[in-house]
Amino acid sequence: MRRDPQGPNRRRRDVVRVLGTVAAANMLGCGSDSPTTPSATGTPSPSSTATPSGGTGTCVVRPQQTEGPYFVDERLNRSDIRSDPGSGAVRPGIPLRLGFRLSRLSGGACSALASAMVDVWQCDALGVYSDASDMGFNTRGQQFLRGFQLTDASGLAQFTTIYPGWYSGRAVHIHFKIRTGGAQFTSQLYFDESLTDQVHAQSPYTAKGRRNTLNTQDGIYQGGGSQLVLAAAPEGAGYGATFDVALQL
Repeated sequence: MRRDPQGPNRRRRDVVRVLGTVAAANMLGCGSDSPTTPSATGTPSPSSTATPSGGTGTCVVRPQQTEGPYFVDERLNRSDIRSDPGSGAVRPGIPLRLGFRLSRLSGGACSALASAMVDVWQCDALGVYSDASDMGFNTRGQQFLRGFQLTDASGLAQFTTIYPGWYSGRAVHIHFKIRTGGAQFTSQLYFDESLTDQVHAQSPYTAKGRRNTLNTQDGIYQGGGSQLVLAAAPEGAGYGATFDVALQL
């Protein structure tokens, strides 16, 4: 886990500001050696999209963003990440089905990317991460809202989680990391502001109060976040979405 050498009390404030600036200049690619460039409007250019062969949806190259200070390589192979494996306690919140549909993009052609490892980690409804020590919480040893899945033959990996809460200085977001064949792609997902307003008006989110940072006020979001907004729609008792990511390997 990355640690701020100046202590946990500064971590959220400085990491958000400094790394947000870095992320704006560190856009697309798989790992650090294969950058590509999105269009200036935030919509992928024609060279960055394709129709997958033998699959559905759109093949879209996305921006990379910073890993942040809360990644822990727990190697928790599970699709339902809401609970802490040690205690069995489930983190409360509005259910969210989160899917990733991965593709390999080469020469304008797109194919499903199978057996890729997709890690997800996020804060709970009150802005708390597991297995971390920071201002106001110490959750070392807990592993809620973390896990990974391998993509199937169609390039799909699915998770059951909750709609995330917020903490000061950051927009509402979920982290993800893709690992395949020695390459890594790390980024974040964001949410429509009006949907977040609806969700956060409910319990247990109301205990945290109204968030203080919108997408457009988040320095990390400014580094391509408009291409990383999750199109979540009502599904059962909560919401669901599948996010397309194409990797140029």
